[in-house]
Amino acid sequence: MGIALTFPGQGSQKVGMGQALAQAFVTAQAAFEEVDDALGMRLSDIMWNGDEAELRLTQNAQPALLAASMAVVWVLERDFDVALDGRVNYVAGHSLGEYSALCAAGVFSLGDAARLVRARGLAMQKAVGIGEGAMAALLGLDMATAQEVADEASQGDVCQTANDNAPGQIVVSGATAAVERAVEIAKEKGARKAILLPVSAPFHCDMMQPAADVMRRELAGVELTEARVPVVANVLASEISQPDEIKARLIEQVTGMVRWNESVVYMAGKGVERLYEIGTGKVLTGLARRIDRNLEASAVGEPDEVEALAKAL
Repeated sequence: MGIALTFPGQGSQKVGMGQALAQAFVTAQAAFEEVDDALGMRLSDIMWNGDEAELRLTQNAQPALLAASMAVVWVLERDFDVALDGRVNYVAGHSLGEYSALCAAGVFSLGDAARLVRARGLAMQKAVGIGEGAMAALLGLDMATAQEVADEASQGDVCQTANDNAPGQIVVSGATAAVERAVEIAKEKGARKAILLPVSAPFHCDMMQPAADVMRRELAGVELTEARVPVVANVLASEISQPDEIKARLIEQVTGMVRWNESVVYMAGKGVERLYEIGTGKVLTGLARRIDRNLEASAVGEPDEVEALAKAL
């Protein structure tokens, strides 16, 4: 059976994430401590004892999700002796989750990944002033119609399709006024629902170019190695493994569309039948079932779930 590991992005964070795993496995605790040390802060304390608002801040949420995902990977590899290469066909992550996928594939160390995603979070937050950008979910429209909505709504402002999450679940991003127009236009074009999302910035659109420039500089200072498991890139919806291309796609990803629907379809077309969502939350598990009903999908984050996955692999 073809297997892929998927890694969640921003929005899946919750207070308490990963704590039970850290209490059950010293290896997991070590992963959280490595992220804390890399960032020079007690991120794990925010994750386990902070409030939702503090954890939701982009610069905290992104490394927190990375830490929770990699704690699972470390336990699989070090406590259960499960080497991902040879047992997993693909890894893929949604937006920020792509860094977790790359880290799991051995492309960079956990410390480097933590520093990169914190820099990414800070850069994305600073790229656009508060209130100047927005995102909206358009439900019940196909991609072609959603693209028409974005084009019609732009009127000289930025408005772009940012996430193709699943059939009939597309997100647009851009200037606040344009995204608000998109919500109304989408309803006129038959959207089942069109709603503004509670996000702090317009991710995955051209307004994020300053953040992409930051990530170009940050990635230039980090050594990457070839992926030991093929990584399905957000912006390509196909696999990559070489360091130079990985860097280029991570920079492109800041402003580019997350082609998640196509990424899952690609993996299924290559023989993947089972997806495991690694870390916290069940967003990608739900999307997998919407994309392809033949796929088996489940979330892995609690100690018993990690042990069950180790046995399955």
